[in-house]
Amino acid sequence: MIQVIHRALNILEHVAEQGKEPVKLLHIAEHAGLSQPTTANIVKTLVQKNYLEQVGRNIGYRLGVAAYQLTGIATYGLDIADAAREPMQELTRTLKETSLIATIRNHKRVILHMEECDQVLQVKTVMIAEVYSTSTGRLLLAFLPEKEVENLIKAVGLPTKKIWPGADTRAGLYAALQKIKDDEYVQTTTVHHTMGFAVPVYNKKQVIASLSVFIPESRYSEANKSKITKLLNSTAKKIKENFEGIN
Repeated sequence: MIQVIHRALNILEHVAEQGKEPVKLLHIAEHAGLSQPTTANIVKTLVQKNYLEQVGRNIGYRLGVAAYQLTGIATYGLDIADAAREPMQELTRTLKETSLIATIRNHKRVILHMEECDQVLQVKTVMIAEVYSTSTGRLLLAFLPEKEVENLIKAVGLPTKKIWPGADTRAGLYAALQKIKDDEYVQTTTVHHTMGFAVPVYNKKQVIASLSVFIPESRYSEANKSKITKLLNSTAKKIKENFEGIN
């Protein structure tokens, strides 16, 4: 057991040394002095635990969100977070509600940056969550290529009726995703009485993240829905402009 831990840490350190550059499994195995099957088993576990993430099928691996969360170093998705910070601060100040920006990694919804409101009653969320259970996760899923959607279904299954009513079959899920894609917007209500609203953030024509505001159901009314939607879209546009300026 100690040997396996040592090997896993050695792999993590090697991948970390490469920065954002993905490392192929073959190179990881060569560095670790291990066979490819043994290396693949260790890497698979590290991916499942979000310490590594796979960048494409044959591109390689880099550090995952859990590695950054463990050290408290907020460099995961740094460019997007930097581009989003000031617009999201303004969004949260205006709505007086918590906002976040997220992406999908290893079949999970991962928060890249969050601006918390100062309301007495606040909705708390976790950094890593199931894709189906969040407004950002659903929106991001809607804009993934069909092959990647199928890979996610294969990995985690279909959503349950309780989590996503009407999307618990493959046909139902694809119909729900198409509506989200057409609307470029999603609204959810969780079993914990939380309202979530999400819109896409683009880089050119590609969706790179999802921007969301979530509030307690007790503070929501249909009267402020249009205000929330309008502010989300204008903030997403500012983030897009900032991101393209960075890159």
